Amino acid sequence: MIKAKKSLGQNFLIDKNILEKIVRYTDIKNRTILEVGPGTGNLTSYILKQKPKKVIVIEKDNNLAEHLKNIFKNKIILINKDILEVNESLLSQEKLIVFGNLPYNISTEILSKWIISLKQNFWFDHLILMFQKEVADRIISKTNSSNYGRLSILSNWKLKIKKICDIKPGSFLPKPKIDSTLLIFTPKNNFYEIDPKNLENITRTFFNQRRKMLKKPYNKIFNGNLNISKKLKIDLNLRPQNLDFETYYKLTNEYEKLNS
Repeated sequence: MIKAKKSLGQNFLIDKNILEKIVRYTDIKNRTILEVGPGTGNLTSYILKQKPKKVIVIEKDNNLAEHLKNIFKNKIILINKDILEVNESLLSQEKLIVFGNLPYNISTEILSKWIISLKQNFWFDHLILMFQKEVADRIISKTNSSNYGRLSILSNWKLKIKKICDIKPGSFLPKPKIDSTLLIFTPKNNFYEIDPKNLENITRTFFNQRRKMLKKPYNKIFNGNLNISKKLKIDLNLRPQNLDFETYYKLTNEYEKLNS
């Protein structure tokens, strides 16, 4: 009997209706699939039924990796490693479709890693990923909402994001204490060519005191130079959550020009 490890944030999806919905959301026939955190292989089974060309799974847990090997044998390519240590762009010459019931404790770290490492040539067509609902709400939140912040701005930088559905705790074993949400991410054709470290620095400085006006963090970053706020038509009496995604990317762009 395979038991979920709390230390690895494991909750295995067992709801057949949800499993079916996930694999049918996009056409995966004859495609190369990457599944992250397959657990006991429930979703893997449904993926294989759709007749993909190749299925690569990445599972960190040694016991689960052994279990998956025994069940699927040569139907899958198994990588027994931590996803944070894998270079996904080297896994396939074709673009991947990625499925992941991401471990709750490192889900934002995985997503951030993928976004930061992406250049103009994306290594995937779609990411279909499961998050804790509260994390998903932050990822998809829009300007002027309480959930809007650094994660929303980073996530929407290079990717289009759509919510598929919420999933109740009863769909998992063991039952988590919170709801989950399934999101699909698709690459944008165009995005601002900025350094993620600079975007991180700017959003961290602005959202460090999210209830305060923009004036103080703006002056800290631009040394009181008001030319940029005028150029971008930013009212410095607003709060960080009042600026849209685009403005943060433009601010990062201007910051880089000043420091180049």
